[in-house]
Amino acid sequence: MAGIAVLLVVLLLLGPFDQATREQISMVAIAAAGVVAAASCGRRAVQSTGRRRRAWGILSLGGVVGLAGNVYAGLVGDPETGDAAYIAALALGVVGMSLFPAVRPRGREMVRMLLDSIVVGGSVLYIALFAVVLDGDALAAQPTLTAYALPVVDALLATLAVLVMTRSSAAERVPLVLVGGGFVLYAVADVAFALLTAAGGFMFGSPVDVGWIGGYVAIALAARHPAASGTSVVGRPGDGTPVLGTIVTFCLFLTAALVRVVQAGQGLPGVANALWVAVLVAVVVRQILVVADNASLRHGLERRVQERTTQLRSLASERERTLESVADGIYGVDPEGLVTFINAAAAQSLGTSAADLVGRNAHATFHALAEDGSSHPVEHCYITEALRYGITATAEQDVYRCLDGTGNEVPVEVTASPLRDDGGIRGAVVAFRDVTERREMERIKDEFVSVVSHELRTPLTAIRGALGLIDSNALDDKPEQAARMIHIALTSSERLGRLVDDILDTERLNASTTRLELEEHRVDALVATAVDQVAVLANEAGVALRPVGSSEVVRADGERIVQTLTNLLGNAVRFSPHGSTVRVTAMPVGDYVELRVDDEGRGIPPDKLEAIFGRFEQVDASDTRERGGSGLGLTIARSIVERHGGRLWAVSEGEGRGSSFRFTLRRVTLDVNRTAEESLEEAPAATRVVVVDDEPHVVDMFRRVLEERGYDVVGVTDGSAALEAIDEERPAAIVLDLAMPGTSGAEVLGRLRQSAATAGLPVVVVSGTRPTDALETAVLADGWLVKPVDPGRLIETVREVIRRRPTHNRVLVVEDDDNLRTVVATVLENGGLSVTQARSVSEARDALASGAEPDLVLLDLKLPGANGQELVADLRRHGRLREVPLVVYSGAEVSLEEREDLQLGRTVFLTKSHTTPDAVLRSVLDLLDVVAGRTVASRTGAGDGGETGEPPSSRTS
Repeated sequence: MAGIAVLLVVLLLLGPFDQATREQISMVAIAAAGVVAAASCGRRAVQSTGRRRRAWGILSLGGVVGLAGNVYAGLVGDPETGDAAYIAALALGVVGMSLFPAVRPRGREMVRMLLDSIVVGGSVLYIALFAVVLDGDALAAQPTLTAYALPVVDALLATLAVLVMTRSSAAERVPLVLVGGGFVLYAVADVAFALLTAAGGFMFGSPVDVGWIGGYVAIALAARHPAASGTSVVGRPGDGTPVLGTIVTFCLFLTAALVRVVQAGQGLPGVANALWVAVLVAVVVRQILVVADNASLRHGLERRVQERTTQLRSLASERERTLESVADGIYGVDPEGLVTFINAAAAQSLGTSAADLVGRNAHATFHALAEDGSSHPVEHCYITEALRYGITATAEQDVYRCLDGTGNEVPVEVTASPLRDDGGIRGAVVAFRDVTERREMERIKDEFVSVVSHELRTPLTAIRGALGLIDSNALDDKPEQAARMIHIALTSSERLGRLVDDILDTERLNASTTRLELEEHRVDALVATAVDQVAVLANEAGVALRPVGSSEVVRADGERIVQTLTNLLGNAVRFSPHGSTVRVTAMPVGDYVELRVDDEGRGIPPDKLEAIFGRFEQVDASDTRERGGSGLGLTIARSIVERHGGRLWAVSEGEGRGSSFRFTLRRVTLDVNRTAEESLEEAPAATRVVVVDDEPHVVDMFRRVLEERGYDVVGVTDGSAALEAIDEERPAAIVLDLAMPGTSGAEVLGRLRQSAATAGLPVVVVSGTRPTDALETAVLADGWLVKPVDPGRLIETVREVIRRRPTHNRVLVVEDDDNLRTVVATVLENGGLSVTQARSVSEARDALASGAEPDLVLLDLKLPGANGQELVADLRRHGRLREVPLVVYSGAEVSLEEREDLQLGRTVFLTKSHTTPDAVLRSVLDLLDVVAGRTVASRTGAGDGGETGEPPSSRTS
């Protein structure tokens, strides 16, 4: 559109109009173009920011001044005033162009561009006006001073625009080219105006006017360009070069000089003219080379400065990141003790921001006051020592004040190191660590040691007092009191042993030194094993245990989970009233199995639901004395569960409403086909049991319960049929109801005991009465269950009476502690086993050499002379004994690597801290049953009360 408008003006000026009309067309077009240019520049000034806003604003003002001068000169007829207005407008243009680069040029560079512009302007004026028009008698009229000055300022402005363009970034050059082109057109028109005026032939309405119109239009277009506001290049250095501008400047200067030499030297020799031209060319070339060299040097220096600045910024940033990443507080001080820098950790510990601390005196600002409220002497401060004496000073018991207004104090450990420079001390760096948690841990540790000391001394005092009375013979004539003292010593020693075991377990779990041996276990097997271990305690307390079967499988350390369940069940039994029930249930919850132990006890207050998991924490301080327990059971249980990736918590609706302890374990989904195949492989060998009861539905129920555990059941409903079935089937055990019509259960039991063939047959009596009410019959029975019968209790009782029948298996017990070896041997012998004792590896070798080959070896690892591993190595070299079952009964847990070196046949690892001699008997009998084919080890459980699986509190390999 702008091009069409300019072309239309040209056509009008060349059209068939008289001079007056063309003058009016020219004046209107110039005025309109000036208005458009001034308005466009003003609009762009409003839309721009910074230097570019000022540049466009001054260019707009210059347009207005020039337009006003043009109108005034036309109306009043005063060309000198109009020229002065033009010169003022052009001067404003020079200022605007100097502000045009979005990135401000250096002051010297701006001065150089202005001087270059004066050189070019003077050269052009000299060429066009003085050297051509004013030479000789060419002047028709003497021009005014403004006529001389106008083309000079025009040339200066045009040249400045070109130089700014050549030394600016590429993104700025489009609007600069338009602005520079506009001023060039304006300069050409002004030079032509000066020439024609000097010759006396200028008139408006000629093609010269197109230069002014085109100049205004080009400036208007520049203001409308998208890059005119300079926002896209703010903050970026120009990528132009001063060399191009220098070349343009001095080439114009050289041209002007050559023209003048040619005109003025017509009377001089040619050699002189040639020499003068050569000198001028050399000067120009040298100046261009100097500028180029300076530009290259400047760019090199700028690049090096930029690289060094980048490196310094990188180093500063790295130092800052290092300081901010350190968890300890770090701050620096100057020689006066004023803070120069501080990292985020320090500011956070002090409860304020880094900006609030910089410049403040460190000692006076956050060093805590003395106990009496006075300030600590600054002379004794570690900062002063580091600054004054140049030593590294420390303070392990210092205290800082929080500056957040709370008045809190932070215990810290501090190290102050001097900061040296050229042999002098110019400050110090102080590093401090918040030791609040450490102090709290030390307090807890001291409290723990105090509580443990008290808890250990209490049973020790009872033991010492009871044994002292017995040893002094003071109770020789008082057998009842002597028996009571023995009972006190026994229970106190048991309590002491539990406490020691729990303390050791707690420390091992907290230190994560005990490795979890993760395997797949059936939940009901783990629950059944734990119920078995708590059954005696529950019977004594008159509390019923009701486990609910579950087919879920978890991946866990079976021994540790049984320990957890035992702790929770024991805790529930101790705090349950006589005649109540403790229930154990398991249910799938997403990817986990949630196990619950629910009791009907007194409940837990809401504010104690989390506190009871702490060490030695009880709902009531007297619970440890009155109900037993170490106060560490729940702590151990939570540690075990959390190491399995689960969580343990307590739920209670309040006092008197019972409590529920719940924990989660990761669930394992087994393939259906694989599980079925394994179940066929793991089915125990047929162990026949005869069930006798006059109620058919009771027989069916017992049959179903026992057959689910792999027993072969024969059911009869009267005594005579029972005797015939027993004579034909030769069962492993009998479940016998006493109250039956005809031949009663008591008669059946009496006949069995009178026959040599059945005298040793295990019999479990099921009756509605207690054994104390039928003593004559009770002494003949191996087990006694009171109706209604718990299925789990039935399974356990049948299992116990079968494996306690005399087997005449031989066991070699190798243990160096005489008392423990005697106790274990006695327990095993009472279980129907033949025991050979040895206190060392050499004695064990002698026993083996005598020809008495054992059916099982029970071995301690720490033995005098040689350790247990050497005996295992001997057994491996023996033909038959290399497959003998082995029970390792050690004081410490055996690592996985050590277990590889201790494998014989089937091998079980027991720890003395977790396994009593009675539990050793159960493990030994289970293992002998497995080897004899009476049952097989379970792959998914640690024994479930029916199947003879992995022995309780053990690990079978």
